Amino acid sequence: MTEAWIRDNMYCPACSSEELCLAPQGTEVVDFCCPSCEEQYQLKSKSHPFTNRVTDSAFCPKIRAIRRGSQPSLMLLQYDRTAFRVLNLLAIPKYFIHESIVERRKPLGVHARRHGWVGSNFVIGGLPTDARIYIVDNGSMIPEQTVRSQWRRFTFMNDRNAESRGWFADVLACVRQLDRPTFTIGDMYSFEEHLAELHPRNRHIRPKIRQQLQVLRDHGVIEFRGGGVYRVLMGE
Repeated sequence: MTEAWIRDNMYCPACSSEELCLAPQGTEVVDFCCPSCEEQYQLKSKSHPFTNRVTDSAFCPKIRAIRRGSQPSLMLLQYDRTAFRVLNLLAIPKYFIHESIVERRKPLGVHARRHGWVGSNFVIGGLPTDARIYIVDNGSMIPEQTVRSQWRRFTFMNDRNAESRGWFADVLACVRQLDRPTFTIGDMYSFEEHLAELHPRNRHIRPKIRQQLQVLRDHGVIEFRGGGVYRVLMGE
């Protein structure tokens, strides 16, 4: 029923198409695609609010999909099972889905039918607020123009590799977590340990922080005021 609702009511957030099509039967992971821009979407639905973790498919194939850029965008739909009503629907563009938000689950036990199978979770609580684009919020439809404008803000990330997208999203999440109009480079260095845990193969955390702050500056998210001070522009 939730797939039918998307098919009958949903447009493509990534372009001007007013419809989404069901993916061919048997297509793995992808549930819908846009007939115009070919953006792909994976739908997850439940009657309870989504938490910081969203259960997903097998861990290793998920990581491979992210690395080769074939991971679809996510749609998370919460419904009222008694009123047959959509309460909340949000989209997470694929350019915000990266390795450091994919959590490896424990292998299934010896008595499970798929003994040893390893699943994954999307830890969406680690994403910046910019990654959550509401289409339906508390039962009310958000204007299409607003949704598409929010989607377009960070589409430049589509041209970056998986590692660059991950670093950008994680540093942006740190900026949003500060939740203040201005901040210093010292404030950002306070996330050094956290970012090192997310990117264990990188030994140069502070240079990567400075690099991503430059990217944020170049795309109008923040402004450099001099003396190690930055001002937030986008999302104020």
